[in-house]
Amino acid sequence: MQQATDFLTECDRIHALVAPLDEAQLATPTAFKGWTIADIIGHLHVWNQAAQLSLNDEAAFKAFMAQVGGIIAKGGDLNSFERVWLDGLTGQALVAAWAETCRATTADFATADPAQRVPWAGPSMSARSSITARLMESWAHAQAIFDVLGTERTNGDGLKNICVLGLNTYGWTFKNRRMEAPQPAPYLVLTAPSGEIWTFGEPADGELIEGDAAEFCQVVTQTRNIADTALKVTGPNATAWMAIAQCFAGAPVDPPAPGVRRKLSA
Repeated sequence: MQQATDFLTECDRIHALVAPLDEAQLATPTAFKGWTIADIIGHLHVWNQAAQLSLNDEAAFKAFMAQVGGIIAKGGDLNSFERVWLDGLTGQALVAAWAETCRATTADFATADPAQRVPWAGPSMSARSSITARLMESWAHAQAIFDVLGTERTNGDGLKNICVLGLNTYGWTFKNRRMEAPQPAPYLVLTAPSGEIWTFGEPADGELIEGDAAEFCQVVTQTRNIADTALKVTGPNATAWMAIAQCFAGAPVDPPAPGVRRKLSA
């Protein structure tokens, strides 16, 4: 699957950013819930392993999720579970383990049947959707690392996967908030990192989102408030969506307030 290759390409970009960091730098808090850079890498590492289990060993994945549920039932949270699962793995040893798992995850999904159903925390999904979700989460969480380090990010056209996921979750974003999704969904006209123009969806009278593909991905992954982008949003449906867009699973989460998630000065 091309999505597996795109996932590894993104992981390699993140690895180039974090591999030179020392223990103190990895302990730097980010604008994402105050998580440190190491917390983010640990989170990605744990859930990449979970994706491998869901693809290769459903019983082991169910045991993994039971352990998650047990810790949360005792008043813990995902971070509590992840610390238990990581069992003291920190620093560059954690970075190395995460990078190794990225490659193993890529290898597993690259040869999988894209239509294979795999279990997850919510509904099951296809293997293609699962590795696309890993790409999306890796790209989204890494934004907080780029931001806190003041590093300008270079994107590739693998972002197209996240654009597709963003539009595909239009209806779910509203349903997740017990709202009726207004129709029609907006038409997307986005500029790829390569300069190519991508279009998504069907032309919709008066409902349009135009601009940089990376900025669209930032909004649907909630790494930026729509007010902090140069996206041109036309129409009430598009405007309503961009105010609450959420392409990741889980309970409704509000986007960051304007100006909160931003690149700091290096």
